[in-house]
Amino acid sequence: MTDQERINQHKYRISKEDRNFYYSDEARGLRLQVDYQKVEVKLKEAGVHDTIVIYGSARTPESEPMYNEARKLGAMIGKSGKGPDDCRVTLMTGGGPGIMEAANRGAHDVGAKSIGLNITLPHEQFPNPYITKELCFQFYYFGIRKLHFMQRAKALVVFPGGFGTLDELFDLLTLIQTKKSPLIPIVLVSKYYWSNVINFDFLVAQGVITKEDLELFTYVESAEEAWLAINSWYKVREITLF
Repeated sequence: MTDQERINQHKYRISKEDRNFYYSDEARGLRLQVDYQKVEVKLKEAGVHDTIVIYGSARTPESEPMYNEARKLGAMIGKSGKGPDDCRVTLMTGGGPGIMEAANRGAHDVGAKSIGLNITLPHEQFPNPYITKELCFQFYYFGIRKLHFMQRAKALVVFPGGFGTLDELFDLLTLIQTKKSPLIPIVLVSKYYWSNVINFDFLVAQGVITKEDLELFTYVESAEEAWLAINSWYKVREITLF
């Protein structure tokens, strides 16, 4: 074997250049760590301490009322985060179109920074244009993306959405219910929508959740009500967030 043939062998390559190894099953732990660590470092560098997370459908068009409500709420959150420590409270979304775009757009409207956590999908999700450039990230693993959604979250606002929105909502509800995550305000926008999507009272009647579990979230109908619900939640507990 010539020297060049030996160099061309995958085993001879240094680890960071060996794509076959990096994307192997054996290196999955490494990929998970990198998926987490890059965003963690960049958020710390940007001074992001606390976030308010907005979930909702990527399929909501600009013509829908919910798009406008998400945009208004994004502006409210953006204004709250502006000050001596510009990123003290920062809007975070999934980074895509629809409700996510509307919320990031609202923050952009008032000159505030906002975060977008995109995900690699078979049909590529492209970042919306309103995310702050240095706070626009892409994940491979849904689990690591969820971790970053929850890690700094001080409130969660959930607009009408599909499978992805439901997955993210119930993941956090489960973590709070089981005390794996701290209690934070969870706000569901549109009682009509959410009470039709899932019958929470039926779950109580069947004994699979408790009546107290229904206190983990509250319903609102507008951006103004969502913002009031978040602020009231902290005021009752005498906690200063903004």
